[in-house]
Amino acid sequence: MVVDISVSIKAGSSDYLEKHPEHKISFFRNSYVVGVTFAAGIGGLLFGYDTGVISGALLYIKDDFEVVKNSSFLQELIVAMALIGAIFGAAIGGYINDFLGRKVATIIADICFVLGSLLIAVAPNPTLIIVGRFFVGLGVGFASVTAPMYIAEVSPSEIRGGLVSINCLMITTGQFLSFVINYGLTRVPGTWRWMLGIAGTPAVIQLVLMAFLPESPRWLYLKNRKEEATNVLSKIYPSPRLEDEIEILEAHIKQEQRDKVKVKYSDVFKLKEIRFAFICGAGLQAFQQLTGISVIMYYSPTIIQLAGFKSNELALFLSLIVSAINAGGTILGIYLIDIVGRKKLTLGSLTGVVGALILLSASCYVRGHGNPSLVYGWLAVVGLALYIIFFAPGMGPVPWAVNTEIYPEEYRGICGGMSATINWVGSVIMSISFLSIVDVIGLGESFMILLAVACVAIVFVILYMPETKGLTFEEVSNIWKEKAYEKNKNTESMVEQAST
Repeated sequence: MVVDISVSIKAGSSDYLEKHPEHKISFFRNSYVVGVTFAAGIGGLLFGYDTGVISGALLYIKDDFEVVKNSSFLQELIVAMALIGAIFGAAIGGYINDFLGRKVATIIADICFVLGSLLIAVAPNPTLIIVGRFFVGLGVGFASVTAPMYIAEVSPSEIRGGLVSINCLMITTGQFLSFVINYGLTRVPGTWRWMLGIAGTPAVIQLVLMAFLPESPRWLYLKNRKEEATNVLSKIYPSPRLEDEIEILEAHIKQEQRDKVKVKYSDVFKLKEIRFAFICGAGLQAFQQLTGISVIMYYSPTIIQLAGFKSNELALFLSLIVSAINAGGTILGIYLIDIVGRKKLTLGSLTGVVGALILLSASCYVRGHGNPSLVYGWLAVVGLALYIIFFAPGMGPVPWAVNTEIYPEEYRGICGGMSATINWVGSVIMSISFLSIVDVIGLGESFMILLAVACVAIVFVILYMPETKGLTFEEVSNIWKEKAYEKNKNTESMVEQAST
């Protein structure tokens, strides 16, 4: 049974903040929340670095190992093994978050990052690189579930979208950093070992910071550690809103204890409102990957070389520019997500992605069918840049932000983990198949497939995604009850209110 709490004038709800605007917390008003967000976001930085660095490192791994150079499958496996590890990390990360807490889950992620980075740095053969990439992937999977959930649970509802999007900024910053380091290390002996091994440093920094970070107050309340939770909440909310936030958490936990909710995976599909929420969250995560972001980020140097630019250094430099655009676009998304709203931002993002993929597929198709002019190569680079310009502000942060908002407390860990797992499965499918598909049908035709998927994604968002801007977790839960059981037919639905 799902918790049902009346929140019409409770803390953090839209009505409450409209009646008490003086209780609103602006983005940088509370340095404690921002500090916790950036510290937790180091997990996102590692996530971004470890998924982005392989695009450049792969060029030099091929130079050192002839067997890798001669096998598209081995190249795809080295890229994809971190993503396979991320699937396992995300799958079990939900349980670890629910039973041991967000803080312990972050520590486990950091240990995986450090171990994997060390294994890769000393790897004498491709096999150990693959093993190290798997451990790094475990850390990525844990971080992909834990960091946004942790940030969401320490964030006031009115700035939650922006703060969760900071984690996405950290991911894109990590990816940008990986391209900067890749380019800077092009002439250093042992290039790829430094590129991949240096990722252990931020993990050690976060391990130290974890000694000073609090546990999520929502998780503490869920575990009946109320005094600790109140202490954390007092650093987030000033009085009298503090008392209101404590009241709503108390009501939430009491209701849950009365209902004696026992969370099971099967409930996600049996309970109609949870199933609706999961379809939305998992669908957004799937389309984030199936519209091609993994292909663009992991293979951009290779794509640039296939488009006609053969130099490793030039390919890395152009990829660096694409990655910088990605980071800049994410900053724009942080600003827009709580102003424009999640749904409009996503639709605008996908529409731009469709346009970029039309240019990218057309230019690569023409060049791949007998026209050697570098004009089409440059058009392909412009297509890559446009893809990132439109993808980064919307489809980059929104799926992660929405998945921290749309599930009830007791299902947030499991559903968040399952949705993140689907994201990583999609990433594996894209990364482990792209080069092979290009070999069979061509580069331009491969991008045409992504174009078709992006069009389907637009239809999905229109039909299945509600607007959650500014709503509390409890209000979002009511959206799914309305959709599942068609409640309140005679009044304006919360879905409609949120869309205005």
